[in-house]
Amino acid sequence: MTTLTKAAPPLARRPRHPYRAALATARGRTGLALVGLVVLAGLLAPLLSGHGPTDQSALTLAGPGTPGHPLGTDDLGRDLLSRLLHGIRADLGIIAIAVPLGAVLGCLSALAAAAHPLADTVVQRVFDLILAFPGLILALAITAILGPGRLPVITVIALAEIPVFGRLLRTGILVQRGREYVTAARVGGTSGGRILTRHILPNAADPLVVQITVSLTVAVFIEGAMSFLGVGVRPPEPTLGAVLSQSMPYLAQAPHFAVGPLVTVTALVLGLSLTAEALNREIRR
Repeated sequence: MTTLTKAAPPLARRPRHPYRAALATARGRTGLALVGLVVLAGLLAPLLSGHGPTDQSALTLAGPGTPGHPLGTDDLGRDLLSRLLHGIRADLGIIAIAVPLGAVLGCLSALAAAAHPLADTVVQRVFDLILAFPGLILALAITAILGPGRLPVITVIALAEIPVFGRLLRTGILVQRGREYVTAARVGGTSGGRILTRHILPNAADPLVVQITVSLTVAVFIEGAMSFLGVGVRPPEPTLGAVLSQSMPYLAQAPHFAVGPLVTVTALVLGLSLTAEALNREIRR
């Protein structure tokens, strides 16, 4: 007697997570590589720089390739490589606090607005009030109250992002509330809180992930603009915007002064933009 056996059917391949699939694309890999290089340079700043960011020498405006100063020196004889790397470190520290803070406060505001119509009205008017102030006016007002430093920069970035994340999540909640699966869950006796946490929020979260990468890009510009205008981090602490601002009077005499921060900001913004675009394309499929 012979026993016939059937070959087991191949297991269905589990679809990749959309975030992982997005970061595996050419745009995603390129964006991650650029952001990773900048972040790594900032994290390793004390190891990669042979000088302190505020150490001065007799060599002022020395060109690239000067012994001991690969990128040259600034108008006060400070090593440009060290100031660039520590500037990256300072910028990353600011945006790593400010953007998540703005995102959390914005999302909490959206959840409060979703709880009651009166709360929704109040939250929307607060968002309108924040958005009514141009970014520069908001930055100058907060700096006038708190004084220059990291705290006002973080405050300005966080305030600017609160209505962005709040309105994005509020819209997502309103859209998901009208879907059939929410109606079915409500008819089945599921509580409102469980519907919100287990069904609505997971489906409304994808745009927030994309917005985080976009907001990081915006935060880089806000910090750079505030430092460029002299209302950001206090000198002599370096930031990318501060180094770029210090180089403006010497562009004709020492153009290398501005190259480092310009290239770094371009790489960081381009990397974040490519990552955001890759995530957005994959999520919208």
